[in-house]
Amino acid sequence: MDDERSYIELAELAGGFIHEIKNHINTLSLNLQLLSEDFESPETPRERQAAGRIARLTEECRRLSDLANDFLRYARMTELASTPTALGELMTRLADFLAPTARVMGIDIHCYSAPDLPLVPLDQELFEKALLNLMLNAEDAMPNGGTLTLQARHIPNRTLGQEPDQVPGEVVLDVIDTGCGMDAELQAKIFRPFVTTKSDGHGLGLATVRKIVRAHGGQIHVQSEPKRGTKFTIRLPVSPITPPV
Repeated sequence: MDDERSYIELAELAGGFIHEIKNHINTLSLNLQLLSEDFESPETPRERQAAGRIARLTEECRRLSDLANDFLRYARMTELASTPTALGELMTRLADFLAPTARVMGIDIHCYSAPDLPLVPLDQELFEKALLNLMLNAEDAMPNGGTLTLQARHIPNRTLGQEPDQVPGEVVLDVIDTGCGMDAELQAKIFRPFVTTKSDGHGLGLATVRKIVRAHGGQIHVQSEPKRGTKFTIRLPVSPITPPV
């Protein structure tokens, strides 16, 4: 309990610190925007150089602001607002959302949901963010096109003397891509904060995904092979079925 309290206090402290930094970043961004208006039509080499530096500083402020927002989402995990959710419908909704951009990139998205899939208690907004992050990462891993597959299945507990439908078990969700893959060294640290392979990434995306999954009482694992693709597997517990009165 003391460890949990210390963690909450540390998260609140870090969140407040980052919030203050964001205020200063916003002030810098505003002043850079005003300054850029003074150099909107540079005429001399010196003015063009100044305009270029202002643009670079503005971009750095944007990246710092994005990093601060990502950190706040990671540090300030709110209490879950879970409701019984049809995971298959949630998967299909996100697949439909990404389908137009995926087609442009030459990526096919497929969804498979087992017919016996039970409802899963999820904070839908948070879990959608986690799954969307995995799907966007998969797209980034397939710059030359490929296939993104979402598949969900039910694994019931089979305890002696109990019928499978009386012990809900867990739901397993796989997110599979045919992209560039990862070596063993990267797989071992991919969920750590600030680990990223993207030139413009902050390294908090997958750390936040794991935190969201764990907040739901679940687990997430990765299997990957360079040039062969990657599979993320999420295992989520199913709430016990309340017997009829």
